[in-house]
Amino acid sequence: MSTAIIITLCLLLLLAYVFDLSSSKTKIPSVILLITLGWGVSQFASTLRLQIPNLNSALPILGTVGLILIVLEGSLELELNPSKRSIISKSSILAIAQLLLTSFGLAYMFTVVGGYAFKDGLMNAIPLSVISSAIAIPSARNLKARHREFITYESSLSDIFGVIFFNFLALNASINFGSFGGFVLNLIMMVLVSFVSTLGLAYLLSKVKHHIKFIPIILLVILIYSVSKVFHLPSLIFIMIFGLFIGNVIQLKSLNRIPDFHPELLNAEIQKFKEITTEITFLIRSLFFLLFGFLINSSDLFNPQNAQWAVWITLGIFAVRAFLLLLVRLPINPLLYIAPRGLITILLFLSLPTNRQINMVNQSLILQVIVLMALVMMFGLMQHQSHKNPKKPLSDPL
Repeated sequence: MSTAIIITLCLLLLLAYVFDLSSSKTKIPSVILLITLGWGVSQFASTLRLQIPNLNSALPILGTVGLILIVLEGSLELELNPSKRSIISKSSILAIAQLLLTSFGLAYMFTVVGGYAFKDGLMNAIPLSVISSAIAIPSARNLKARHREFITYESSLSDIFGVIFFNFLALNASINFGSFGGFVLNLIMMVLVSFVSTLGLAYLLSKVKHHIKFIPIILLVILIYSVSKVFHLPSLIFIMIFGLFIGNVIQLKSLNRIPDFHPELLNAEIQKFKEITTEITFLIRSLFFLLFGFLINSSDLFNPQNAQWAVWITLGIFAVRAFLLLLVRLPINPLLYIAPRGLITILLFLSLPTNRQINMVNQSLILQVIVLMALVMMFGLMQHQSHKNPKKPLSDPL
């Protein structure tokens, strides 16, 4: 039995690698193929009546580790220089505005239609309002460099702001001046922890000479994130700061104390660190979406009672996104399509306190919105002209 499981996992992960290689040609995001493959394996196992252990508890663990690694991988690729100010500012504005407009709009709908308390509706709306960097970043890999950078910034910031917003509501029974004061204090504490931890990890990366050094660094990153989360601090800020710092250590070498790290020598180690991070991220992300597809209940996916709401929510999300893209003068094509829901949506939905859950937002609705958003992204990217052979130049203010 164990041998069969090992063979199956190897074959599935090799197929995931093939999907990753072929996505640039087919224009089909690999995560969609992974989810479909996982679902197909589930149907096959059900047909053969194979005994499969309950894997539901593994999904949040893989999802959390995957989120950390995906945000880290994305932030390692971002450049910090004056020419990036426009991308950073516009992606921040779009991430925050989209999160707030979508979540408050959905909360209002849940309140009017379902009669729920506005705060409960808002907490249930946030998972549907956050862009999944786990899907967006790899799906944007074949776009123009400036579009790819924008999607990386926007989706990573959407994850961070979404988690902060969700935790703020979950941890405060009432919203008042005191709750905002505590929120600002936690934010300041997390920034300080991030800077101290980043300097410590960078020091280790530059000084450790042992042949095993990158896995301990990654484990420490996950540990710091998890401990910070226990104290209800916005942990993803640390991941973003750490990735941006070591990914731009050469550009930051003029700052005080940075020369002590020997940036030129450290940069060679960072390139190796990026490579192993990318490989581990691929593995964890593939396992997560295969497992997610495997755990999909067909009755939830094809539930007609939620289908209408899922369609309206999806249309509303894209309407808000189109309005904001036009407002900040960003190109509709292809940025409009790349706003998937996925890993972070699932994690936040699973984190909803029992007393805050509402009937309108259930597993079936979450699944249908994720699938619809992924399909729109897939067809949008398939019709988008590759930047290598454009029919006409794209007017792009980025």
